[in-house]
Amino acid sequence: MKTYSIALIPGDGIGRDVTDAAWSVLQVAAKTCGFALNGTEFPWSCEFYRKTGRMMPEDGIETLRTFDAILLGAVGWPAEVPDAVSLHGLLLPIRKAFVQYANIRPHRLLPGVQGPLRAEAFDILCIRENTEGEYSGAGGRVHQGTNDEVAVETSIFTRTGVERILRFGFEQARSRRGKLASVTKSNAQKYSMVFWDEITDRLSAEFPDVEVSSYHIDAMAARMVMAPESLDVVVASNLFGDILTDLGAAIQGGLGFAASANINPRRDAPSMFEPVHGSAPDIAGLGIANPIAAIWSGAMMLDHLGEKDAAARIIAAMETATARGIGISPGKDRTETITAGIIAALS
Repeated sequence: MKTYSIALIPGDGIGRDVTDAAWSVLQVAAKTCGFALNGTEFPWSCEFYRKTGRMMPEDGIETLRTFDAILLGAVGWPAEVPDAVSLHGLLLPIRKAFVQYANIRPHRLLPGVQGPLRAEAFDILCIRENTEGEYSGAGGRVHQGTNDEVAVETSIFTRTGVERILRFGFEQARSRRGKLASVTKSNAQKYSMVFWDEITDRLSAEFPDVEVSSYHIDAMAARMVMAPESLDVVVASNLFGDILTDLGAAIQGGLGFAASANINPRRDAPSMFEPVHGSAPDIAGLGIANPIAAIWSGAMMLDHLGEKDAAARIIAAMETATARGIGISPGKDRTETITAGIIAALS
């Protein structure tokens, strides 16, 4: 029997609840489809930081390198640890060390879910560059605490980084409906974003079967609200992709449905899968967190590992559950109720 080793990082707040829920569903799917998942849990979190001064141990990256994939719950507890500390201490180092340059987030309405838009059907795959761009971390502050203080944050766009994420987007579009939307702000950012547009144009010649459109970020935000059904694959930089995918979560019914995958397409290091709703300190411990985003992320993990039948079964079970009214309204159903509903549909 094929066995996959999975690193589990529940993290903070509702992270543990949704990770436990996803793991329960994944175990049922694995048993049904004839493979096994062996999970090892790590306590890396803001609580870990408070105790040790680090979000993860010095050898954390090398420890994770031995696993087939990583399932993350949520990280962040701003009342105790600044978000800039938790993000740069755990998530960003993992993404960069394992070259998880493609962040993938699906946006569509599950059956029974009422989004805020009049659109009844859309299926958008947002692909965000995940390792450089506006989140490169290049910069600094001088003369701190004085009237002359200066803060500099420099975006880094490399030809390698831009070309590989765009090529990944073209390939995804080719496997779907053949439409790619590339998002920049090249009218205002005349160096980095014009550079991105030029690479998009050059690569389009290699994919004549893909219809390519270029949008400015503000126009794309409007299109996602006004005509989401017109979009297929959307590719954007780290910052623009971050913003657009939160908008995508909103139009698909809320952050409770926001699944994501941090993919290393070369497959020479583990990829990481996580819901992107955050740790939600306001509802932590109440047992009312919606686990669907985490379960959906788990299905994306199985698909990446090659267990496509199990992944499809989980997605189908989610759709069956939401069609029955389970998990479609924030706070209506308890975490365990939604999990049980999905497992029942899966079984």
